[in-house]
Amino acid sequence: MSFFSDVERDLVVAARTDLADGVVALDLVAHNGRDLPAWTPGSHVDVLLRPGLERQYSLCGDAADRSRWRVAVLREEAGRGGSVALHDEVAVGDRLRVRGPRNHFAFEVTPGTRYRFVAGGIGITPLRAMVAAAEEAGADWTLDHAGRSRSTMAFAAELAAAHPDRVRVHAADEGARLDVAALLAEPRTDTAVYVCGPTRLIDAVEAAAASWPAQALHTERFEAKEFGEPVWTEPFEVELALSGETVTVEPGESVLDAVAGAGVVVLSSCRVGTCGTCETPVLEGPVEHRDSVFTPAEQAEDTAMMICVSRAAGPRLVLDL
Repeated sequence: MSFFSDVERDLVVAARTDLADGVVALDLVAHNGRDLPAWTPGSHVDVLLRPGLERQYSLCGDAADRSRWRVAVLREEAGRGGSVALHDEVAVGDRLRVRGPRNHFAFEVTPGTRYRFVAGGIGITPLRAMVAAAEEAGADWTLDHAGRSRSTMAFAAELAAAHPDRVRVHAADEGARLDVAALLAEPRTDTAVYVCGPTRLIDAVEAAAASWPAQALHTERFEAKEFGEPVWTEPFEVELALSGETVTVEPGESVLDAVAGAGVVVLSSCRVGTCGTCETPVLEGPVEHRDSVFTPAEQAEDTAMMICVSRAAGPRLVLDL
């Protein structure tokens, strides 16, 4: 079961823990000591650092522990400033504004299903809770965790020590590179593959799993997919069904910005199609999906779109706004 919440709350940083080189864990608790909302493996929260600076982080603690949420933050010097701010400016006792949790990378154990988890670097964060759920359910599972070196790989030592027969650590500086093609060489109908990590890893997994059943592969991207020119290059109309108003979306303008200009408030965060915050129901019209969240099957339904990046594939859309 997945949980989706747009509620914002101020949480207190109860602990900071260095998990690996360049990776810090922040434990967040309610200021009044109350339990936090339940979450499911694969969930993430938005951390609202200041206006215009929001970042998404997977919950990677114990899903059964309602007293705290844990996120792990990789310091990215070449990023957009969020991770550096959390590393340099946030101390124990500080408050952080947090929205969520939300889950577009849902995981549930199904009897008889085998699970193959593949993580690249900090991509281990959403998978850690999935591994715990699979183990608790007695499922058949393995984890392949790839990274530059063991010292940079959060949770790698912990998971390998706890499950030496199920966890394989692939540290590049040890010459132990992950062979994705060999891992997924044999398509199986009884196996689900969950992968999270950099674009290069996910692209390699998608290519290796091309002959697998479509529903077998589950991915979460931290980086947006790259797309060329839109299929519909002209302006298009978006009818807002709740108000009856119609707005025109110009080339180079996002649907999100166009409807905001008409006074419609839609929550958004990443603005690159990776977080799922701006998901909006589609009532009519073809969509060119340019997000990195929906599966191909979900995109084919054309029942919802991420309006920060996706566009009309024709002259008109009707949205439930």
